[in-house]
Amino acid sequence: MKIVKTLIIFGVMILALFFLAISGSEKSGEMYFPADSCTDIIVGKDASVDGSVITSHTGCCPECRVHVVPAQTFKKGTKAPVYYGLQDVRKPLHEYGKVIGYIPQVEKTYAYFHTGYPQMNEHQLAIGESTLSQRDELKVDYGWGKQIMTIEQAQLFALQRCKTAREAIKLITSLVEKYGFLPSCGPESEALCIADPEEAWVLEVFSVGPDWDPESGKPGAIWAAQRVPDDHITIVPNWSIIKEIDLTKPDEFMASENYMEVAVEHGWYDPKSGKPFIWQEAYSPLPREWALNRFWLFFSKFAPNYREWPNKKLISPFSGYNAYHQYLEPLSYYPFSVKPEKKLSVQDVIAFQRSVFEGTIYDMTADTDWMVPDGKGGMKLSPLTTPFPTKDMRELLDITWRRMVSRGGYGMVAQLRGWLPAPIGGVYWFYLDNQHVSTYAPIYAGVQKISPLYKTYDPDKFNEDSARWAIDFVDNLLYLKWQEAIKDLRAARDPLEGSFFKDQSSIDAKALELYKKNPKQAKKFLTEYTRENMEKIVKMYRDLRYLIITKYTNNKQGL
Repeated sequence: MKIVKTLIIFGVMILALFFLAISGSEKSGEMYFPADSCTDIIVGKDASVDGSVITSHTGCCPECRVHVVPAQTFKKGTKAPVYYGLQDVRKPLHEYGKVIGYIPQVEKTYAYFHTGYPQMNEHQLAIGESTLSQRDELKVDYGWGKQIMTIEQAQLFALQRCKTAREAIKLITSLVEKYGFLPSCGPESEALCIADPEEAWVLEVFSVGPDWDPESGKPGAIWAAQRVPDDHITIVPNWSIIKEIDLTKPDEFMASENYMEVAVEHGWYDPKSGKPFIWQEAYSPLPREWALNRFWLFFSKFAPNYREWPNKKLISPFSGYNAYHQYLEPLSYYPFSVKPEKKLSVQDVIAFQRSVFEGTIYDMTADTDWMVPDGKGGMKLSPLTTPFPTKDMRELLDITWRRMVSRGGYGMVAQLRGWLPAPIGGVYWFYLDNQHVSTYAPIYAGVQKISPLYKTYDPDKFNEDSARWAIDFVDNLLYLKWQEAIKDLRAARDPLEGSFFKDQSSIDAKALELYKKNPKQAKKFLTEYTRENMEKIVKMYRDLRYLIITKYTNNKQGL
């Protein structure tokens, strides 16, 4: 009887979720992405199947609209505004927030793709962002102190002014030191996964507390950077990953002059102890499960024989309930980076970005409350079972929420290829909404304009001509009968997305042929190709919503 009542209530809730797709899935004025939402992956050029350097980003922020900011020239003495509010999706498209300061402008800037966290420019410089946790003593927020440089603003300046990862690190760190690092998410620290066609680095930036004064002469941030070896891969799951720092190796490490000093001042490290200084331990608080579980998933998947990893696989449907099946390994258990046992492709990174901890103790579909009678005297998984139970669902079924890699918002995989001209070599594989449901669109570095479908999104009002809303509509409809409807989604999405990869070599060749004759024609060709793909994606989701509502309408659910 309890099961029947639960399913009736569930059915009512599912119907409500359908109307949510029409009315909008976020409430006005709410920031709906917590600080632990971003997972970044880096693949060195000798660890990728095609020799490209890969950096990536999931989760992101509300401002998912993507558009091209063209290269510009400025007169000497011009000032560049420093904005706060780049992540705000409710401002007009070409406005970037409140101006809270200025820095000297350069005479020429580069074109880049703008989103809430800007991610790639025309020269194949790409940046992924992941918010980290930091000690309470270091925290500062807008209005607390004199810091003005957010990490997303520093990314924007780097993409406008830099061609290489090292140039970007030099610029970003000089900006946060001089103008003070202002966290905009938490208020927590930040990591940037910065890559170009030759190498990739992880840059971690911590703040220095609300009492910093730019007139003091002290750095307005604490930072360290470590290069990812060319034959390695790594992950930043909202947690610091840099450990020991060896500044005698400038090709591998960089750091601020105060990188150890602040820890000593606060008593977080004693130089007389004889112990090595561990950056990760000095500035991060106690580890959280949502970081450890992604560390485990990544390293155990791509380097299973590197060491004996904790066993977090499901042994039975009740494994997730068993506290003694939960390993509490230290952060030190996971390396900064690792050589994968098989080289990774862009598709491998995308597949990992879509991870939902299937078959592990963190799998939210494995909760026994999803089980219903199978009509044969046994139990089976309810067709409503979803790896993304809403807050209401979790409360109804008493399901513990787990932070996964998959998460709504927007994100990307940047494929950087040095053997091709930059407009062709850089491919910005971009998705909107939940990547588990979304389709990755290839945007070449030479693209001049983005389809209006990908530049349109108001979370408070459904729009038929918005790619984000088209995908979100289907995402909501899946809840009518998730286990079946997700198969319909994949049947439509996977061949389309697969065609983008299948056609990549021929598109590269055609663009290169044009580029040798006329670079502008090559860019025009790539712009048209990108626009066509974006339109195909949106049409697919529009068609899918009719298919799913027809097949799984509540009129067919029965009692």
